[in-house]
Amino acid sequence: MTTASATRSAAGVETIRQHFPALERIHNGLPVAYFDGPGGTQVPRHVVDAVTDYLLHHNANTHWRYPTSLETDAALQAAREAAADFLGGRPDEIAFGANMTTLTFHAGRALGRAWNGEDEIVVTELDHHANVDTWRALERDRGLTVRAVRVDPVRCQLDWDDFAAKVTPRTKLVAIGAASNAVGTINDIARAVSLARAAGALVFVDAVHYAAHELVDVRALECDLLACSAYKFYGPHEGILWGRHDLLASLDLPKLRPAPAVPPDSLETGTQNHEGIVGTGAAIDFLAGLAPGATRRERLASTFAALHEREHALVTRMVNGLRSIPGVTVYGPGLDVPRTPTVLFSVAGLTSNQVAIALAERAVFVSNGDFYATTLVSMLGLAESGAVRAGCACYTTMDEVERLIEGVAAVSARRS
Repeated sequence: MTTASATRSAAGVETIRQHFPALERIHNGLPVAYFDGPGGTQVPRHVVDAVTDYLLHHNANTHWRYPTSLETDAALQAAREAAADFLGGRPDEIAFGANMTTLTFHAGRALGRAWNGEDEIVVTELDHHANVDTWRALERDRGLTVRAVRVDPVRCQLDWDDFAAKVTPRTKLVAIGAASNAVGTINDIARAVSLARAAGALVFVDAVHYAAHELVDVRALECDLLACSAYKFYGPHEGILWGRHDLLASLDLPKLRPAPAVPPDSLETGTQNHEGIVGTGAAIDFLAGLAPGATRRERLASTFAALHEREHALVTRMVNGLRSIPGVTVYGPGLDVPRTPTVLFSVAGLTSNQVAIALAERAVFVSNGDFYATTLVSMLGLAESGAVRAGCACYTTMDEVERLIEGVAAVSARRS
């Protein structure tokens, strides 16, 4: 299905908005415009209903012989199958956990048991620290070396010559974000995988920001491990880890002795957040329900194609509008390269707290700070004042983008 036909057949933004009760909120007499999606999206009724139904009618622990336990087993398996369709993998390659950070630490600790002081890991300066500090912890615990690929702070893109130099025969793992949660840069994962494979290294992909805007295909990416979080794509606070089954089976995972030793159960320590897992499956089905297709994967592809086209128009207007405001600096990649609809900016003479508070008075909700992309934000000279981040979601309208631009213009004008 082409992008144009996907757009024609996919649900329109006004139809999508009807699924989100949060959009009915009024603040200071105005409807709230949510631009905080890169830090966590709003949740549709479908997801809340699925969580409520599970807790009220099927709540139990797993693997016992009475009805609610069997129903829980079936519900968790259904969610695993949905997540597999969402990422392009197999259900037995999907593990759930508290969040992406926890799952990454868990997988990292298992990988690190086989490494020593002669080994190296490559990360990047563009990444969220969930995909940096896991490996820094191994640097402390195992004595290995972590090397960080430089980023060009003007274009907010990786220095690929430096990347090639950092990957050596000692490299055991390349850990890279598919997209920057701060500035929206989409990285060339295929290029990173090629460099890693030439050195015989594994590849871990942080897809938390990417998965909300581009349909992940782990087979096409040819990575070894990939993690994301459901609360970035209209679900509850639940982490997802995909891994090649043979790799997962080989990991020396920390676990309780009686716990399952076969993946994906071997990665899921303790009793899981069943309602969160059910809600994650419901969020994926919500997205799949926004466009037609013969299979869930095909419906997801149609949905993402349509949303991508809309988001490009929104981010184009947002970037151009913000750049036209005196005193406003916009950071990140240009509009002519792959990127998500996430924009980072600052207003001269004001801290990010001041800007965010002033916009909130106008019922425009944005996030601010460093977003755990601490290295990048510091490189941009924003360590003390912080930055303001605005991101578009499936429910964002062009009118809301205009409200954001008008609000920032008004805030900037008040400086003098």
